[in-house]
Amino acid sequence: MTSKRPRRVDVARRILSWYDRHRRSLPWRAAPGEQADPYRVWLSEIMLQQTTVAAVGPYFDAFLERWPSVEALAATPLDEVLAAWAGLGYYARARNLHACAQVVSREHGGRFPASEAELLALPGIGPYTGAAIAAIAFDQPASPVDGNIERVIARLFAVEAALPAAKPEIKRLATRLTPKDRPGDFAQAQMDLGATICVPRAPKCLLCPLETLCLGRAAGMAESLPRKAPKADKPTRQGVAFWLTKADGSVFLRRRPPRGLLGGMIEVPSTEWRAEGWSEGEALAQAPAAAAWDTLPGRVRHTFTHFHLELEVWSAQALGPLTEQEGQWVAFDALGSAGLPSVMKKIARHALWG
Repeated sequence: MTSKRPRRVDVARRILSWYDRHRRSLPWRAAPGEQADPYRVWLSEIMLQQTTVAAVGPYFDAFLERWPSVEALAATPLDEVLAAWAGLGYYARARNLHACAQVVSREHGGRFPASEAELLALPGIGPYTGAAIAAIAFDQPASPVDGNIERVIARLFAVEAALPAAKPEIKRLATRLTPKDRPGDFAQAQMDLGATICVPRAPKCLLCPLETLCLGRAAGMAESLPRKAPKADKPTRQGVAFWLTKADGSVFLRRRPPRGLLGGMIEVPSTEWRAEGWSEGEALAQAPAAAAWDTLPGRVRHTFTHFHLELEVWSAQALGPLTEQEGQWVAFDALGSAGLPSVMKKIARHALWG
């Protein structure tokens, strides 16, 4: 074991040697010796934000088959991109994905810029994503820090401060470690190490190429790192969803406002989502139409990043044409292709099957 701070040359040599033998094969990752495709790298990094590799794989393949280039994606209506994104969550990412494709196509001739500074000026690209694209796609000496790398660095240097306060120190240490040679492979090696060896619980320290350099391992506290500040309890919001149908077997859907949660997505109309419950009169004032509304048994529950949601579902058949309401009638058997986000799919399942 060691008590000395790990040196860049030792860390880089060991982790790159390990990566050359154990690198994961991923749909967006270039083969050894091949130049990475910036479009693939960018698309995968946007999709992977707060989502797992397993979940992203099918979406990445489908996007690439449908839109093989950034120009093809830029030329597609936003509605189609949002519909294809349904199920990945965080729909602001899909809107930014489309906006970024348009900027790259229009202002950069369909080529992603190579520098972090230029990448950061593009829609939807923040510090992590900009560094990841610069390093992986262009082999720039950039230092992306995702959750896997954060864990590797915190343990390697025994960073005891709790997250999120420890993030600047972890970023500083990661930057200091990044080698000038093969920075893209170095970044991906850390990601792979965190995903397969330096895992959150029961890390496989005996298999780790950094075991004898790891200060957290030497201090016997690797598994407890990185430490996290206690999370505040998530509040619960309440709402009423309106399942309005016609005799021909269709349901009324509308589009949410372009900004905010689920912005621009197709939805089952509902009241606002708030902390307090809704009285019958309050809910009726926000219904999409005057109708004989019945409350369906049970509730729909869904959890977002910052709150839990509980929805009553009211059902009615339209008595006449809708007024002062923009929306569309969608056949029941077409709901699967309507691009509904997850919470709206739950409402549909509850209304159709209970």
